[in-house]
Amino acid sequence: MRTRSTVVIEAAFARGGPVVALESSVLAQGLLPPHNRDAAERMLAAVEAAGATPAITAIVKGVPSFGLEPADLERFLARDGVRKVSSRDLGITVAQQADGATTVAGTLAMCTLAGIEVFATGGIGGVHRNAPYDESADLVALSHTPVIVVCAGAKSILDLPATLERLETLGVPVVGYRTRELPGFFSMNTGLALTASLDTPDQIAAAWLAHRAVGGRSAMLVVQPPPAASALPAELVNDATDAALAAASAAGVRGAAVTPFLLADIQRRTAGQSVVANLALLESNAALAGRIAVALAAARVESAPI
Repeated sequence: MRTRSTVVIEAAFARGGPVVALESSVLAQGLLPPHNRDAAERMLAAVEAAGATPAITAIVKGVPSFGLEPADLERFLARDGVRKVSSRDLGITVAQQADGATTVAGTLAMCTLAGIEVFATGGIGGVHRNAPYDESADLVALSHTPVIVVCAGAKSILDLPATLERLETLGVPVVGYRTRELPGFFSMNTGLALTASLDTPDQIAAAWLAHRAVGGRSAMLVVQPPPAASALPAELVNDATDAALAAASAAGVRGAAVTPFLLADIQRRTAGQSVVANLALLESNAALAGRIAVALAAARVESAPI
């Protein structure tokens, strides 16, 4: 499979430097302009400040790409004919030589093409509320793709207890970074206890290497709360989400249109506070992923035979 990388990312691959994958769907289908541009700039800068190389993953005119050239990034930010691409859509998008912005599941598949082990996103997909047969492809992708995924938990519009249970069933370790409960994406707390909590990127790197050494083939989900200064009260998020779900049902919104409808409605009901929290957690997750990638690279150097 032919792939494309920017010069900077190609150089990082060549020297075995730490690289962090960043999904493109949050830019092309998630946050609206101009917030998507702000998110891209803040995430890229956060990874670089940590000492790693950021790689936005996407399908560019049919070519799996790591890093976007300026003109391509502008097209994705403008949402100019860019498809939303999950893992199932990658081959079709390549065959049709289309532009595609990768979701969490799509980005995980892309990571395997390039051997990237660390990936930062906002929140993963999961089990939808009041919909027992509706769950994100992200969960299955996490179960069979060995990548460290840094996030703020699952999106708050989902059934979080059910999502955590599914991750357990699928054998995906969920590690809290300086927290012992699952974050609520926009909010810091959910009351859902985690079985593992670590305090440093070095500890996470060591846990990942041990996970792989004992035959672990799944991802490791590293969750951290959104920054306290930007986090929303859990009650506000829950009330806004319940109201948004009722509005979506009344409007007959279904399928893939539900998530963007809910996020836009929550933004309105929180007077834009949800966007502030979203931008802050994306930046914070990118920074942590960068530090983990650096720690992982250092750990591999230390363990290499002389």
